[in-house]
Order: sequence, then C-alpha cells, then structure tokens
Amino acid sequence: MARTTTGSGAVTFAPFKRRASRRWARRLAAAAGLVALCTLPTTTAGATPSPEDRPSAHAPLYVSDYGNNRVVALPARGGDQTTLPFEGLVRPTGMVGDETGRLYVSDTGNNRVVVMAADRSGQSTVPTDGLSRPLGLALDRAGSLYVADSFNDRVVKVSLADGTQTTVPTTGLLHPWGLALDAAGNLYVSDFVNDRVVKVAGDGSGQSTVPTVGLSQPTGLALSAAGDLYIADSGNNRVVKVAAGGGQTTVPTSGLSDPLGLALDGCGGLYIADGFNKRVVRVPETGGGQTTLPANGLNTPTGLAFLPTDTRR
Repeated sequence: MARTTTGSGAVTFAPFKRRASRRWARRLAAAAGLVALCTLPTTTAGATPSPEDRPSAHAPLYVSDYGNNRVVALPARGGDQTTLPFEGLVRPTGMVGDETGRLYVSDTGNNRVVVMAADRSGQSTVPTDGLSRPLGLALDRAGSLYVADSFNDRVVKVSLADGTQTTVPTTGLLHPWGLALDAAGNLYVSDFVNDRVVKVAGDGSGQSTVPTVGLSQPTGLALSAAGDLYIADSGNNRVVKVAAGGGQTTVPTSGLSDPLGLALDGCGGLYIADGFNKRVVRVPETGGGQTTLPANGLNTPTGLAFLPTDTRR
C-alpha cells in the first residue's frame, strides 16, 4: 500500500496497481505499506503458553477491516459476523489480545493504539508519544506492548503498568510493519522497505537478519509454538515459512493478492488476510485444503488476531 493524501489533508493508504510502480514509489517516497479451534496453545505470539492461555474451541478470529474503519469478529463455528464497538477508528491495522480478553488495535490513521475492554464496554487510548502510522503490535508476558512505529522507522515498547515508553534498539529499519515475540523474548520485525525480517535478541545482544530468500515487502508475521516463522511476503503474493531449524519454504496457497496479516490457531491452521481479494483464507500449516472464511463486506482486511485465553466476548 502507498501513502496518499486526501483533499482534507488526511493521510491514507491505497494499493498500487502494479508491482513495479509500487516498488518505485516506496523507494522514492518512502511510503509504508501499510474455524475450528482446538484446546492447543495459541501461537500468534510464538511462545508456549501455560494451560490458562489455551484458546477456546469457539474463539473468534478478529479482523481489522482497514477500508471500512472497523474491527470485526468472525465466528469459528457458525453464527453471525459481528462488529466490535470501537469509536473513531481510521484505517486500523495491527492487533493483539491479552490474557484478560482485551484487544489492542493500531488506529493507524489517528496515530495511536486503542484498547477495547474485555467485556466490550468501551475503549481507551494507550499512552504513547509521537507515533506516526503505527502498524504491527505484540505483547510480552511482562505487560509491555510493542508497536511498529512505521513512519518513524522504529519499534517502541510501552509499559502498560506505568506508561513508560522506550525505543527498541534497532539499526536501519525503514517502515517496520509486522511484529512477533518468541518464548525467549526475541522480537521479530518485518522491515517492509528493506525486504527483510530482523531479529532483535531478547538478551540485548543485538540485531540480526533472519536468513530468507527473495522477500518483497514483508508485512505480517506469526510464530508457531515450535518456533517456525511465517511471513506474509506481500510483494510476491505468497506466505513463506522459515523453519525453526532453518530453511525456507512457500506455504501452498492459491490466488493471494497482497497478503497482509497472519494468525495461527494452535490447531494447525494458518489464517491469512488476503488484502486485495477482500477475504480471509485458512490454510493448514501442513499444506493443502485452502478455504475462504465466511465474511461480509470486508475491504482490505489487514490485521488478524486470536485472543490467548478463553475469556472472550
């Protein structure tokens, strides 16, 4: 997606029609791109959860519906699609849930992160300073929220306990997008314009580049409990898997057009926000059997999230 300015002065993101134009524009203008579940560990954060963090068999999939300025819940087992009662969202993107059932959303067009109460009774704004087009989100077990502060070319860490904000030490990021944390506290960042994913060591030992081949405009990330890293390789209309032990493969999919967000259900299902096709698809991690989730009126779905506990509304 490319950054454009409307007549009102509001900055939005719109798809490029051609890959070559998109690559040219992002370099020149430095534009950021923007079910059945079982009782196994959830895997969107890459950690092996404790028993209380295991998902419900009826957990919904949350989708940030970027073009419609809303977040919807897609039921895992029948029922109707619902819209969460957020107010004032403009171009929502990244999402993450906590163990109490709260859902955090990057309100990208408003340069903020908002959080919906577990009982869906209302929202509040996470205290942050100076965000510019926030995208991906991640939560650690110490109660800190990580935000891909895209147009500031950085990742910030916000303590949800006291509101303290710090900048994660990184080098050379250009419009970071997706975030994921593993069990050891290592942070993975998709570096959209630099066509790479970097790993920031949790022990403070520095940054490295994840070995990959041929990435183009990587966006969403997801980590399995086994340590396999899934990358939405949006510029190549595919999702790739980097195994915990090394080696890259392409996830078997059909007809993707700008895959953006990713989520894993902990039961062998990989979910893909297929942005320009205005749909969400599910693909078994082992390959084969792609299905499209029933959904109404999606317009550039961008972020995906499951809540990590069974305290869901």
